Amino acid sequence: MAVAESKISLTSLARSFLTHRHLVFQMSKREVIGRYRGSVLGLLWSFLNPLLMLSVYTFVFSVVFKSRWGVAPPGAEESKTMFAIMLFTGLIVHGVFAEVVNRSPSVITSNVNYVKKVVFPLEMLPVITMGGALFHSFISFIVLILAYSVFQGMPHATVLLAPIVLLPLLVLTLGFSWLLASLGVYLQDVAQTTGIITTVMLFLSPVFFPTHSLPEKYQSIILVNPLTFIIEQMREILVWGRMPDFIGLGIYMVIALVVAAIGFAWFQKTRSGFADVL
Repeated sequence: MAVAESKISLTSLARSFLTHRHLVFQMSKREVIGRYRGSVLGLLWSFLNPLLMLSVYTFVFSVVFKSRWGVAPPGAEESKTMFAIMLFTGLIVHGVFAEVVNRSPSVITSNVNYVKKVVFPLEMLPVITMGGALFHSFISFIVLILAYSVFQGMPHATVLLAPIVLLPLLVLTLGFSWLLASLGVYLQDVAQTTGIITTVMLFLSPVFFPTHSLPEKYQSIILVNPLTFIIEQMREILVWGRMPDFIGLGIYMVIALVVAAIGFAWFQKTRSGFADVL
């Protein structure tokens, strides 16, 4: 019983990651390169995609809908570059979460050979997916820093705290990923719903608007979204140069660890049936 329990613990997960860290790195690298294999521009698309979407979103919301963050001094017109920076910060956070969650239901079903033919640490597949998502978010982050430097000046030193702010969300996302990866094997409908859910979360988080701009009765809905707190904390350190809410991040991390433990335990307990279903 003790041996079985140890296989579903986070300690077991940590050991598995340390044992297979080189495999995780190589497969994450292969996943990133494989996505652009055969294209003329190759990895340059990882720069062009976020820039294109940023341009479209900025035009639609700041020009067509005339959305504003309300950060300009009284009497002054808010620049579109500031709106773009605020928007892009939120898109980066959502992008990491959405990419991992949307791909999780098919991460096992698209790697059937690892399930049936070889001894493979299946629990690392969501981690590998996370590795690819982090690469693209890092590229987007570099683009954001460059844009900030050009239009706003030298970035704040607090930008170095970005990994600390993002870490709780990554842990939470992995917890969801293990759960969805397992459910995706047994329930094909899961893959059809994750895209809808992440899109809803995009528009019900402060990506395109500040939380305080909503009536109080609706703010509680936005605050329930797990992306909201992280997006706001990323803006605190990137845009305003303030220290993050470490107490809030600590509470978030505790919740994230609980979700990760539950998701990993569920994955480990259900993985024995993968081969039968696939």
